[in-house]
Amino acid sequence: MQKVYFHYADRKLTIAGKNKIKQTVEFLFRKEKLKLDKLNYVFCSDEYLLQINNQFLNHDFYTDIITFDLSETNKTIGEIYISLDRVKDNAIQRGVFFKEELLRVLFHGALHLCGYKDKKKTEIKIMRAKENYYIKAFHLIKKFPVEHLKG
Repeated sequence: MQKVYFHYADRKLTIAGKNKIKQTVEFLFRKEKLKLDKLNYVFCSDEYLLQINNQFLNHDFYTDIITFDLSETNKTIGEIYISLDRVKDNAIQRGVFFKEELLRVLFHGALHLCGYKDKKKTEIKIMRAKENYYIKAFHLIKKFPVEHLKG
């Protein structure tokens, strides 16, 4: 049963490997020992995400991602909004390919739903290590079916 869904607000994500990304997100939750019920990724523009940032968080600035944990039980339900405009700009600033930056952001949001924070230096270090781990897992899934990746 599918648990990870991609939706499009005012931007369409055109990228190869969407099913592999979804598999990797599901693997992430298994590896982190959390039950995933449903996760909706919503791809949008800077302006769309700015409205959400204003409305729900009272923040008046651009961001690449906003994660909402909608869980009411021990099964994770989440909604993650991603500005493709911001991801593209961040990829250029960091000197990485768009897809790599997108993977980082996708897994970053999922890791927030797993309880990881990123406010303190020590939390950021752990978050980056986890992001990198799951980016590598994504690349392995291309070569091996996800069931061959041990949690």
